[in-house]
Amino acid sequence: MHLTRTLALLVALASSASAAGVEFNRDIRPILSNKCFACHGPDAKAREAKLRLDQRESALAVIEPGSPEKSELIARVTHTDRDELMPPVETHKSITAGELEKLKAWITAGAEYQAHWAFIPPQRPAVPEGADPIDHLIGERLDEEGLRPSPPAPLHTLIRRVSLDLTGLPPTPEEVEEFVSDESPGAYALLVDRLLASPRYGEHMAVGWMEASRYADTDGYQNDRYRYQWAWRDWLVRALNRNMPFDQFATEQLAGDMLPDATLHQQIATGFCRNHRINSEAGSIAEEWQVEYVADRVDTMGTVFLGLTVACARCHDHKFDPITQRDYYGLFAYFNNVPEFGTGPNNGNSPPFIDVPAGYPEIGKRLDVAVTPAPLAWQKDGNFSAVRRPVPGKEQTVMVMQEMEEPRDTYVLNRGVYNQPDKSQKLQPAIPASLGAGGRDFDKDRLGLAAWLTDAKNPLTARVAVNRYWQHFFGSGIVRTSENFGAQGDPPSHEELLDWLAVEFVASGWDVKAMQRKIVMSATYRQSSETPEALLRADPENRLLARAPRLRLPAFAIRDAALAASGLLVEKLYGRPAKPYMPPKIWIAISNNKYQRDKGDNLYRRSVYTYWRRTIPPPTMMAFNSGDREICTVRQSRTNTPLQALTLMNNIAFVEASRLLAERMVRGGETLEGRVLLGYQFVIGRPPSAAEVARLGADYANYLAEFQKAPSDAKGLLAIGDKPRDASLDPAELAATTMIATTIFNLDETLTRE
Repeated sequence: MHLTRTLALLVALASSASAAGVEFNRDIRPILSNKCFACHGPDAKAREAKLRLDQRESALAVIEPGSPEKSELIARVTHTDRDELMPPVETHKSITAGELEKLKAWITAGAEYQAHWAFIPPQRPAVPEGADPIDHLIGERLDEEGLRPSPPAPLHTLIRRVSLDLTGLPPTPEEVEEFVSDESPGAYALLVDRLLASPRYGEHMAVGWMEASRYADTDGYQNDRYRYQWAWRDWLVRALNRNMPFDQFATEQLAGDMLPDATLHQQIATGFCRNHRINSEAGSIAEEWQVEYVADRVDTMGTVFLGLTVACARCHDHKFDPITQRDYYGLFAYFNNVPEFGTGPNNGNSPPFIDVPAGYPEIGKRLDVAVTPAPLAWQKDGNFSAVRRPVPGKEQTVMVMQEMEEPRDTYVLNRGVYNQPDKSQKLQPAIPASLGAGGRDFDKDRLGLAAWLTDAKNPLTARVAVNRYWQHFFGSGIVRTSENFGAQGDPPSHEELLDWLAVEFVASGWDVKAMQRKIVMSATYRQSSETPEALLRADPENRLLARAPRLRLPAFAIRDAALAASGLLVEKLYGRPAKPYMPPKIWIAISNNKYQRDKGDNLYRRSVYTYWRRTIPPPTMMAFNSGDREICTVRQSRTNTPLQALTLMNNIAFVEASRLLAERMVRGGETLEGRVLLGYQFVIGRPPSAAEVARLGADYANYLAEFQKAPSDAKGLLAIGDKPRDASLDPAELAATTMIATTIFNLDETLTRE
């Protein structure tokens, strides 16, 4: 009898403990979202049995709080009749045993719901006085899992890491030597401040925003006509270098033209909203494409600033998040008042556009004054007389936003189709009801939208921004799905840390460089990336950050680092896009014109300035996982493929970089060991090991023998690229060293941020 009571008590205690350990947002919402919301969620048109499982009031029809055995929900997910089983068998989304236990524990505890974590304004968590908040909040999770942080990274690794992360360029051998030999306690802080102040910072940080902003130098679609939008790119680099506060940064891009006495810079900033593709195909229906452009702006704004998949609500209510189709077209109305024509010009900028003065963006105050965008003008197309096209803007212009005098009517479009408006009710610009306005009344225009996005009470904007900064430095955001903070997105790995960063970001005046400085100054960032077997087993994806991540360099940084190490890099800021080496016939597939590459310095400018054609992006960049700029992209994949190695060994740009690096090695090192040392210092930032020197020495001997037997092969290799070779150096010796330089450029350590 005593034993029976004891066992009953233990079972009750275990059940209570299990129930207490289940949280709706962490444990239950992902189950319901992935397996139930498609038919029993926010989308009224797709809802089955009039049952909503995303709202407690409706869900109580199938849930008996405290009694899982009496709950129809549990009965249906465990039913033995396949016709009664939920989710339906054909969805292949059956509830697992682990998920079933969580559901039972949650119902036992009362089946309480929580608002989705991302829609609740962040609160600053308590942190012990004197503790680094990042390290403290990371450390708490490590303690829970019985893990310890890794020791600090070696100094030569740390300077290369932070240099690549903040400027996209490796440190010079002199910079490495100075940092490694500086024993003062503030040496690292001084290094970070110098990198943040470098003009190379803005160029590097601009790349991610350009991919999010879908920036390109052509219109896209089949015709893919050229455009002139580089002035916006220059505005972006300048704004980042000047550390423009993020709230101002967002406002100027969304509504700079609507600011009082908007300056030239502020109007150019709105090119962000005009970076979308434009269709210039003959026979295109202007109204159809005008709707597509507005939808693109809505989708981009939703991804970039809210981290939500608002595009899913264009045709119907969102199936997983509380965004209705009406909400979508309320956002649509903010961007629907631009005097634009749906069909683009044959070539050039589509109105509205403004003139860009010579010398932009480094112009004086006299030229940074308000200007009026060109009016929308029309011309007949010579071949298709029924089709009208706008008069294109010339090269010294940039596409911008402008409000129409009479607002364009906005309606819900049935199924998202341009010519099926529901004219029963005209819509005004409106913030989604589920996200709320925090008690404030915002203007119903783009300036009001920007004010809501950057309001301190907005639960998403600051979180989304700091999460992408974290993603930049750690390879993965605290919310891994940086494009989706909704119900289908991953929950945060460190929710309190994300909230602390978001609150601190707003409190700092949206100071971007200050936030990034806090991240790179943390001990978490400065850890070694060494991965012991036990740590790999405990946290294979490194979500807990007991070690620094090893990250494959992005495409732009790989090319720029090679140019820098070889001494080829031209550090000119701003200006028209450059056309580096690419196959001359690469454009033939989609147009009758050949790719005309540049000559001289433009071949060696940073990759942020590379000419970007949407239908055929630079193949070197695409081989290393760059975004294609067709749509907004805020998270890139990282791969390691044979094609990448072939690119590094055969692409003209990298072969030329290898031979120029080889010249530096030969001129600077009297012995083979000295030359290999220089190669490692220029490229990796550390001295090679004895084993590495021996291996490369053996390779060098083989290459040298081959080139001495075939001097024409040596001269052929040294003729690749426009830069003339140093004729004072022995061709066979230089060619053999070029092959060693190519090997160094191909090392995993070279292509990886350790």
